[in-house]
Amino acid sequence: MKIGTWNVNGIRARSTEVMRWIDREEPDVICLQETKASPEHVPEPLLSVAGYHAHWHGHKGYSGVALLLRTARYGDAPAFVHPHFDLEHRIVVAAVGDIVLGSVYVPNGGKDLPAKMTFLRELVAWAGALYDEGKHLVLCGDFNVARTDIDVHPILRKPMIGQSRDERALIEALFGYGLVDVARRVDPDNDRLFTWWAPWRNQRQRNIGWRLDYVAASEALVDETVHCATYRDVGTSDHAPVIAHLRDTPLPRERPALAPAG
Repeated sequence: MKIGTWNVNGIRARSTEVMRWIDREEPDVICLQETKASPEHVPEPLLSVAGYHAHWHGHKGYSGVALLLRTARYGDAPAFVHPHFDLEHRIVVAAVGDIVLGSVYVPNGGKDLPAKMTFLRELVAWAGALYDEGKHLVLCGDFNVARTDIDVHPILRKPMIGQSRDERALIEALFGYGLVDVARRVDPDNDRLFTWWAPWRNQRQRNIGWRLDYVAASEALVDETVHCATYRDVGTSDHAPVIAHLRDTPLPRERPALAPAG
């Protein structure tokens, strides 16, 4: 399964870039964030991309997500749904058998940190419920939290929103439900694995950024063949696309060993 995620920072401004990216990469699953457009304002041919079941969820000028599934792999269109805590067009999911695919755009928190924390807590609880049901989650998108210090350029590390202990604790709780941070699994020691750069002082060109965009996948979909890459040279969004290759079908979940009798 080839899955791509990209915070496009405005689909109308970057529709040509995104269409070229889709044509070139042909991901099986496409997760887009910060589309900033209601469905009726998504440019053609993106609104109904040939070869994909596409669901656009957003409104003009703010937030917005999309989830596209390749018809050659997934056949009939799935039911696209939004968990109950989605109040600002920030998450869309679809179940394909025991696999749940999701595109998420976590609030930045700069203007309303309590709302961000509430969203993250609800996201963690939702992921936990899926785990308890035996589902295999693949959640991709802009989490708006740098997971650890290594995910922020040294000159940008400071106690602030996006790097706070409480935000990071919730991200760790999310990954605690059987999820793998695929980029870190593939490249665990890379301290320049950034996906977002402030749009000034040539920070992108100098790779002075943060890692905010993740592919979080069920452990059962990650084996020794896993691959994940960030493409800093693609597009004009302030975020880079991330593409991961996962298993097509989940491995059986390991059961805890039984305690010896007596």
